[in-house]
Amino acid sequence: MQVNVTRRASLMAFAGAGLALAAPGVALAQARRLPANVERDRQSILAMAGDYRVRFNFDETVPFVSDYTPREPTTSGGYESVRVIEDRGEFISLQHLLVAEHEGQTFIIKHWRQDWTYQPRTVLVYDRLNYWSLANVSSADRRSAWSQTVWQTDDSPRYGGVGSWNYDNNRTIWISGGTARPLARRDAIRNPPYIRYTSINRHALTPTGWVHEQDNEKIGERGGAMVAIVHEDGVNTYDRFSDYPVAAADAYWQSTADYWAGVRGAWDEAIARRRGVWVEEEAQNGAITGPTLMGLADRIHAGEITTPPAITEARSAIAIATSQA
Repeated sequence: MQVNVTRRASLMAFAGAGLALAAPGVALAQARRLPANVERDRQSILAMAGDYRVRFNFDETVPFVSDYTPREPTTSGGYESVRVIEDRGEFISLQHLLVAEHEGQTFIIKHWRQDWTYQPRTVLVYDRLNYWSLANVSSADRRSAWSQTVWQTDDSPRYGGVGSWNYDNNRTIWISGGTARPLARRDAIRNPPYIRYTSINRHALTPTGWVHEQDNEKIGERGGAMVAIVHEDGVNTYDRFSDYPVAAADAYWQSTADYWAGVRGAWDEAIARRRGVWVEEEAQNGAITGPTLMGLADRIHAGEITTPPAITEARSAIAIATSQA
């Protein structure tokens, strides 16, 4: 099954932006015995795996400049399967797979990935346009904390932040510190007056699944200074639901997991080489590597190419895209 770039863009626009199964070829490490508080945090992260009906709601609420009118609230959604693809105890990786149906066909879009690290010494952060850097985390900030690093559909970086899990008032929630983020597609395609977000992210478990809440301050440049343009509330809900083609998501991941492991390795190498990475972004597709890397995965899933040459081609695309100092 191959999804062309135009079809993929339309499906992602529709989307807005069960048991946890290990991916074939990616063994889940047996977590060593950890303190009870760390294990509690781990189980909170692992609880986000499963099958869900998702809704993405965004509402610009308060303008901070006189010449900007907040846009109308937007709502989109679909179905998403979240899988544990790695668990090393103090590191957990969750892969999101978006399941969409269009004109009688089922399409799988490898969606975002979230990596969690306990007491991280560094975190990959959005530094400036087209550039992400490895930032040191102070001993005070990393104590009992977890970093969450979010990656785009092609495993290129998106943002990273550090925060702690909290269980007060009988609820389970992780709250990040201020986190810089590039524009999401929903905004980038509008040519808005803001160029990035500064966000507080909250992940909380709910009786029916979990929720990702975002406090987004949209930042622009005026007169040589960075200014807040408008505030946005984001509420993305994940409610347990499996009455959609879950098997199609798992079949896609089974056929492409080894390829995506190779892609992750290539990105990791590019980041380690310079303690950061430069990669150009496009409004429609995110990182310029997106169409190539996603297209190769579609070809593997369709049986048009095998994994080893696809990884070679992907590594070449990443090397070329990240070659600028």
